[in-house]
Amino acid sequence: MELAAFIQNNWTDLLRLTWEHVQLVGLAVSVSVLTGVPFGIYIAQREILANLVLTVAGIVMTIPSIALFGIMIPILSYIGHGIGFLPAFLALVLYSQLPIIRNTYIAIKNVNPDLREAAIGMGMTTWERLTKVEIPMALPVIMAGVRMAVVLTIGIGAIAAYIGAGGLGEYIARGISTSYETMVQAGAIAVSLLALVVDFVLGSVQKRLSPKTAR
Repeated sequence: MELAAFIQNNWTDLLRLTWEHVQLVGLAVSVSVLTGVPFGIYIAQREILANLVLTVAGIVMTIPSIALFGIMIPILSYIGHGIGFLPAFLALVLYSQLPIIRNTYIAIKNVNPDLREAAIGMGMTTWERLTKVEIPMALPVIMAGVRMAVVLTIGIGAIAAYIGAGGLGEYIARGISTSYETMVQAGAIAVSLLALVVDFVLGSVQKRLSPKTAR
């Protein structure tokens, strides 16, 4: 009852924080898609480079989020942005790179070689082969990587409130510092619901992109 009353009394503030969270995560994942997908395609043709890139991205994923935020603070302090949106944004971009690059790499590598050979036999250029054959076939797996990246960054984005980035993590951070359990619960539930809703929407998109035989 106390939780329901809290949400009812603070729903406008909750919506504001949700929108801040969506903006932070959306921008970070958008940048990761624009950089990670082309990079994943590029390393799919270069095995040695692929191993190096995936190893480095995997190491970044092992760094605790609060530690990575802490690393960003002194570095970005030199340009006057040690706390706030920028360090949180950069950290989320780094975290969301691995699933996008890895899935793109795997998807392109697993395209049926016969289709690739047929495209070459038809006289397609490398760009035509990528855009008309390989990327359309790889799209469902790439979308799965984007889906994982979004859900991951929604969760990590909640911790970004500790460095002043806003979002739903504000309720969690404020509630913990003031021992206000209801506020913590409201923030945690909101983050979970946001992740579930976005995952459902992206899952529907991924299903539409999948070949009919795979549905």
